[in-house]
Amino acid sequence: MSFAKKNIIDGLTVTPLVTLSKINKAMGTNVIVKLEKNNPGGSIKDRAAAYIIEEAEKKGQLKPGGTIIESSSGNFAISLAMIGAVSGYRVIALVDPKATETNKALMKAYGAEVITVTEKDDTGSYHKTRIKLANELSREIPGSYRPDQCFNVLSSLAHYHSTAKEIHEQTYGQIGGVVCAVSTGGQIGGISEYFNECLPDVKVTCVDAYGSAVFGGPCHAYKIPGVGLGWTPRNINDVSKIDYFYRAKDESSYMAARLLCRHEGILVGVSSGAVLLAALSLSLRIGSHKPVVAILGDSGERYLDTLYNDAWLKDNNIDTGLELHKLQALVETMDSPVESPDIESNYRDDLISILEVPDTTITHFNMLEGRH
Repeated sequence: MSFAKKNIIDGLTVTPLVTLSKINKAMGTNVIVKLEKNNPGGSIKDRAAAYIIEEAEKKGQLKPGGTIIESSSGNFAISLAMIGAVSGYRVIALVDPKATETNKALMKAYGAEVITVTEKDDTGSYHKTRIKLANELSREIPGSYRPDQCFNVLSSLAHYHSTAKEIHEQTYGQIGGVVCAVSTGGQIGGISEYFNECLPDVKVTCVDAYGSAVFGGPCHAYKIPGVGLGWTPRNINDVSKIDYFYRAKDESSYMAARLLCRHEGILVGVSSGAVLLAALSLSLRIGSHKPVVAILGDSGERYLDTLYNDAWLKDNNIDTGLELHKLQALVETMDSPVESPDIESNYRDDLISILEVPDTTITHFNMLEGRH
């Protein structure tokens, strides 16, 4: 009889929910947070990474000794690097200048090779140039596999079967809303599908950065790491199943994450600051009789050199004040969310050929109907 997990990947388990006692009391809100940093690789990306790699192994797309090649700003590549260390895969991660030195060090600690792509694409970001190079490498390196989180619908299936179902079970369905970052679409795609089918009264909400065009709008550079694309990824199958869509400003997201750490003792990353702001706003909008669950994607330890570095913040014109009343002011100055059915899609299926998306990704598109 064994009392231990067979390996660290097998350690994926239910992540905790925590009430924001001080913040809720100060603001009249009812928000609880889900701490995805408690996953073995330190972020919510462990869920999609483990699911996608397991499916690739089952289908023979990734074989022992193979190479995993991925474009990632940090967390997804770290998750894949961890899996590669356990399973004996070579991992090549393509990052961009927004990736922190800590994230790159974590990838390398697990044994991943890190390539920094410095050429911007036509949106002012690096996603397309990173993806195109990753696809080129996958064609050149024998035995390679591209998880391809931006196009692979398995990402949304992972969150449908794990994150959404887990929240339902943990809360017994007694919640008013769920809020997550848009990221590359997997979270909001899977969660919106699940709650639309199982608990349609729950207000499914997502938040993105100004400058990201996942749901349309102008593209420009932004500082929030781990969120945003220049198009709507196909792992968001139906935008009409999203109830509210917020945009968060760079400075506000950094400040909110720091305030959460200082007043609730919860150390999280920048995108979690954006999620917190959207969750507080949603709670005020729908009333506080039922809690709103805010999914916080990773730990702030990965951003000690930026988010929790006063010198860096001052250099980037971000307020370093930590008084709790600032959080309420940040929420009050947020733009109203876009509500369904006014949320626009920005699908770019032409990018499949332009970026030369691998056949292993394309063949997964019909799996959305098999999520049950």
